[in-house]
Amino acid sequence: MAKDTLTAAEAARALGISIDTLRRWDRDGKITATRDDANRRVVARAEVERLSGGGGEALSARNKFHGVVRNVEIEGLVATVEIDVTEPSRIFALVTREAAEELNLRPGDAATAVVKATSVIVEHRSSTRGSS
Repeated sequence: MAKDTLTAAEAARALGISIDTLRRWDRDGKITATRDDANRRVVARAEVERLSGGGGEALSARNKFHGVVRNVEIEGLVATVEIDVTEPSRIFALVTREAAEELNLRPGDAATAVVKATSVIVEHRSSTRGSS
């Protein structure tokens, strides 16, 4: 039976990031971590799955960057989507307004940038976006 929580080191390894990046994401609110009885960071398995994009559809493209939407700007017929990916980098995608509206992306959503040749395709993954 799988544990419901992972240590910070286990979560970082599962996300393909360094422990320092995980700590920074925790401070910046990109990942939700709690503390155990010994005051060590622990991360819910569901939170790691949200950010890692567990599962997914088969695609011919092999370069996928899972992450969290930072910003969506729609202007005229095009939209730019900014995604903080699990590696310490950021992907910008230029998509049509129609695609951005159809994906209904919002800052904080889990998303995947799929790169094939010179195009970036944005996929909206199921997320546990908080409702307020």
